[in-house]
Amino acid sequence: MTTLPFVGRRNQYLFPAALALLIFIVGLRIVLDNSKNSRSFFRLSGGGYRHIRVSNDEIIEKGCNIFEGKWVWDNVSHPLYTEESCPLLVKQVTCQKNGRPDSYYQNWKWQPDGCNLPRFNALKLLEILRDKRLMFVGDSVQRGMFDSMVCLVQSVIPEGKKSLTRVPHRRIFRAEEYNSSIEFYWAPFLVESISDNATNHTVLKRLVRLDSISNHRKQWEGVDFLVFESYVWWMFNSTIINATYVNLKNVQEYNVTTAYKIALETWANWIETNINPNNQKVFFMTMSPTHLWNWEWKTGDGGSCFGETQPIQHPYWGTGSNLDIMGIVKDVLGRLRVNVRVLNITQMSEYRKDGHASIYGERKGKLLTKEQRSDPKNFADCGHFCLPGVPDTWNEILYGVLLQDYRKF
Repeated sequence: MTTLPFVGRRNQYLFPAALALLIFIVGLRIVLDNSKNSRSFFRLSGGGYRHIRVSNDEIIEKGCNIFEGKWVWDNVSHPLYTEESCPLLVKQVTCQKNGRPDSYYQNWKWQPDGCNLPRFNALKLLEILRDKRLMFVGDSVQRGMFDSMVCLVQSVIPEGKKSLTRVPHRRIFRAEEYNSSIEFYWAPFLVESISDNATNHTVLKRLVRLDSISNHRKQWEGVDFLVFESYVWWMFNSTIINATYVNLKNVQEYNVTTAYKIALETWANWIETNINPNNQKVFFMTMSPTHLWNWEWKTGDGGSCFGETQPIQHPYWGTGSNLDIMGIVKDVLGRLRVNVRVLNITQMSEYRKDGHASIYGERKGKLLTKEQRSDPKNFADCGHFCLPGVPDTWNEILYGVLLQDYRKF
């Protein structure tokens, strides 16, 4: 007699096992397929592993120059924040609150040729910065980049878990849950000068010590991410600057480009001897241009950036950017053994004559008077940018580079 019941019981066990195996294979296939479109990575932090998923559209394509492109109108995704959503902004950059009648400058997105910048993600950046310090070093233009970065991340941090502290020469934004900080350090020449007090400094009688950064470097030591910038303060008189070299009593007039090169070599020597490339990353931001003369981009009347509401949409390089300084940066950084990433924001910022504070900012710590606003030729600020605005794009680029580097960790 055939034992059919036994065969039935065998099939009864085989079928669920086969079904479970099939479900496992399908699930594995889905995971593998998804991995083609996104990448995950982990890092040990605070005693545990943190997980960030990075999709392909967040990765800057290999070989793409993100600094070449154009500004495109985008009033959907830009601005990335508003003046109202970031109460930490200072009056120097809150152009809308200060009376600027248009807001078009907030709605332009930088579109690189042949690739895209990743959408800024504050939570991912904060994860990258977990247990670390990001410091912007330079002048008030660089302080604008710091203010922008703080505005980009602060809204995702709960009240009571964030703080902004001002101490001499520094501003420190803390994200408590991430044990991280975003900082600004005032050093307009990178090397030491009589203008190193962030609030009480001379503008007209500038004196630079070309061979020393001994006070500054104490603040830079051990910082995980350093972003340096120095340009506008060198160009107050575009030909000469008072400086000392070795002998503090020997004050001489130096050609600006000669002095800049010596100063940058002093800074580069510190980078070479003090930066540990295994756990520190250094960036250098090229010059942020000024737009002082409107005849440079149109048939002008001797005016400035005042009243401009559109970017320049054709090839343009104005007198607000110095090619000799650009050459010095390329030469000095090119000789470094330590990798310093250049954030070449100059050309993209050249197009943005519309983004400046103009008469809607501050002068000597105070908003312009009615009389001063009526004289934009003499009082328009065509060096600093409004926020939200152009510096947000600089930070979008910095974020994209940090995200790409972090993915390789």
